[in-house]
Amino acid sequence: MRGLGKRVAESKAAFASVFANQSLRRLELAWACSIVGHWAYLIGVSVYAYDVGGKGAVGLVFALRLIPAALLAPFAGLLADRYPRQLVLLGSTLARVALMVAAAACVFLDAPPAAVYALAVAAAIATVPFRSTQAALTPSLARTPSELTAANAVASTIESLAIFVGPMLAGLVLSLASTGVVFTLNAALVAVAAMFVVRLRVPPAERKPELEAGTIVAEAAAGFQAIGRDSSLRVLIGLFSAQTFVAGALQVYIVVLAFESLGQGDSGVGFLNSAMGVGALLGGVVALSLTGSSRLSLPFAVGVLGWGVPLILLGSHPEMAVALALLGIVGVGNSIMDVAAFTLVQRAVADEVLARVFGVIQMLWWLALAFGALVAPALVGWLGIRTALVATGSALVVLVALLWRPLRAIDARAVAPEATELRILASVPIFAPLPGMSLEHLAGRLVPLRVDSGTVIVRQGDEGDRFYMLVEGKVEVSEDGKPISSLDAGGYFGEIALLRDLPRTATVTASTPVVLYALDRDDFLAAVTGHAPSAQAAEDVVSARLAGLPTPEMPLSSA
Repeated sequence: MRGLGKRVAESKAAFASVFANQSLRRLELAWACSIVGHWAYLIGVSVYAYDVGGKGAVGLVFALRLIPAALLAPFAGLLADRYPRQLVLLGSTLARVALMVAAAACVFLDAPPAAVYALAVAAAIATVPFRSTQAALTPSLARTPSELTAANAVASTIESLAIFVGPMLAGLVLSLASTGVVFTLNAALVAVAAMFVVRLRVPPAERKPELEAGTIVAEAAAGFQAIGRDSSLRVLIGLFSAQTFVAGALQVYIVVLAFESLGQGDSGVGFLNSAMGVGALLGGVVALSLTGSSRLSLPFAVGVLGWGVPLILLGSHPEMAVALALLGIVGVGNSIMDVAAFTLVQRAVADEVLARVFGVIQMLWWLALAFGALVAPALVGWLGIRTALVATGSALVVLVALLWRPLRAIDARAVAPEATELRILASVPIFAPLPGMSLEHLAGRLVPLRVDSGTVIVRQGDEGDRFYMLVEGKVEVSEDGKPISSLDAGGYFGEIALLRDLPRTATVTASTPVVLYALDRDDFLAAVTGHAPSAQAAEDVVSARLAGLPTPEMPLSSA
């Protein structure tokens, strides 16, 4: 509980620091309006599809929205690298406003459903660039490294809250009005997001050469090859994809349940989805206990069972109160499974191909969701909603039982970080706002060093290649040959040269024998920019965007 209290306090501090920065505050508020509107719209379009075309239309629209997004997602980042990021955000939001207004008009005027479906697909495509561009823009608005990681933590928290708030808001609107009003609400929220984007003050930045499309294809192939060589990893990702297939099917099941089994109508779809959002928030708290755990295959399996078993019980007892409770358990299981799965992958996969493996996982995730949504209506038509729920949940339980032994093998190779390393990272303000999974990933990249007294650790004018944390001993910091400060255990240095892509600004010399932990440039940049652990992507973001920052008030020892 003390650890949880510390996390809550750190989250409050992160929000406070971010919202004290006017531009970051506007960017985070734009993200909040965008993501809440997005989740409300998902409920609205699902209800609309069911009203006009039944459960088959729900699955079809869900898949039609996901497949283009899956194909275009790898290219979304290229827009932000080639064009001003503020304009990319503004273009995305304004396009969504126009499309949602058009969709609402189509609903109010009883236009053909195909027109609404086409606008829904177009809106999904327009949404794709927003999140990656917002994440890439964040570094240029932050004034300090700590503020930067805090902004990433705030964005993640907002996304978690939106999974609950958006569906609940849609459910309330649908209990009083039509899906056209939900579409209008989404347009209004995204319009407010556009207003926040317009008011951003973004420093000018030098544009980097754009990435060739062939590079993306090559990286995806390398990711598939890495997965193909590792049998345990194949089992893990296969089971993860199976769960994601069920997640896609559940989006259809929830609509059918609300209308046909529970008699809750339009608003019931929003409330049932909100129950999953509440469970996901609670599961995120529970998942904090997994940080540093040496055995994560069991929590992963429990998370998958947290999907399968509740669906079996829901098929057996389709009542509203029971459904809300069971879907809440599904949300808890989802958070635990996600944290365990991604941490296992980070531990087991070599760093040089890790980003590419995650790219493959993301693609499989989108496609499995779409396939599940397409298959679900056929399952309901063939078996009925109750039997379909039991069959789908049972399939996950059977898969866990069959694959448990090979799944456990991944723990034997995955190395968990030491608790000491996690404590050291968490004590550094730059890393303190990071979630537990990110801290664990960084801990696995730390390099322990012992240095004799009198040794120069970094020299003024040299290229920055590492960030250092002082565990034992004392160091002297000098500039132009003159001592200016000293650091004891608990101090850190080296971030200025890495973040600003500048030569070392000071010399740091060991005054006594010292023990250090070093973090290589690429790992440090990936952490503080909040991106996947891709060395080139992190370097592109920081070197292209941080150069325009005003000089923050950093310690002279930051080197």
